[in-house]
Amino acid sequence: MRENRLRYHLDHQLPLVSTRIWSTNPFFTEVIGQSGNFDYVEFLAEYAPYDFTDLPNLARAAELGKMGTMIKVDFQGRGYVAQKAIQAGFQGILFVDHLNADQVRESVSMVKPRKPGGTGIFGYPNGRYIGGQSHIPAMEHAKRLEEIVLCFMIEKEEAVEQIDEICSVPGVDLIQFGPNDYCMSRGWNRAEHEEEVKEAERRCIAAALAHGVRPRCEIQSAAEAGYYADLGVKDFALGDQLAILKTFWNREGAKMKEIAAGLRQETAGSGRAG
Repeated sequence: MRENRLRYHLDHQLPLVSTRIWSTNPFFTEVIGQSGNFDYVEFLAEYAPYDFTDLPNLARAAELGKMGTMIKVDFQGRGYVAQKAIQAGFQGILFVDHLNADQVRESVSMVKPRKPGGTGIFGYPNGRYIGGQSHIPAMEHAKRLEEIVLCFMIEKEEAVEQIDEICSVPGVDLIQFGPNDYCMSRGWNRAEHEEEVKEAERRCIAAALAHGVRPRCEIQSAAEAGYYADLGVKDFALGDQLAILKTFWNREGAKMKEIAAGLRQETAGSGRAG
């Protein structure tokens, strides 16, 4: 059974750097691994189409590149998808849309092992996670489940108000502030409330650090990391596959559209001159 690379970094107080992918094609995960720049990849299952045959292939590709894996799951059906992802070999779960500490406790229990003295409900499913074998010692499997890294989006007004309670829930390893959902829950357009959003994010980061929980921040360029590092952050999600492509297509595509329009005018002018 493979070492959980995310858990290793947390246990050794090492920074974690990831990037976010939408594609289930393992080719892209393999290429990310070949860069040698990332500790893990995050598959955005909340956004992207996928089926459960995709998950082990993504995990395999990440392992080839010596990376860990995290999956971002919808709130509805989160326990089912999280358990299937863990069974496939994913090493971290990113939960979304929680409103309060009670919901967080429920989600933690869904992926923690059912054992004496514990509050978890996850059992012993055969699958890739335990080598496709039924004779792995049960408590070895339970230990592996305990090592799954659990991250929670703090993205609703209610969750921000309960940030201390949420960070006190056993099993919460990481939190990440979500500015867009936070603004929607407040009835705001983000562009009109940037300073209030930054203040809420700083509050969440400070609370996490005070409770021994690691704050994780999403950035679009390495230049943005310094601001968060100064706040005590050392876990980052750098870039988003779709956002990167859209930026290129919109920026460079617009330039080429303008060039092509000029060429059409030249062609039309040449035709008239003839």
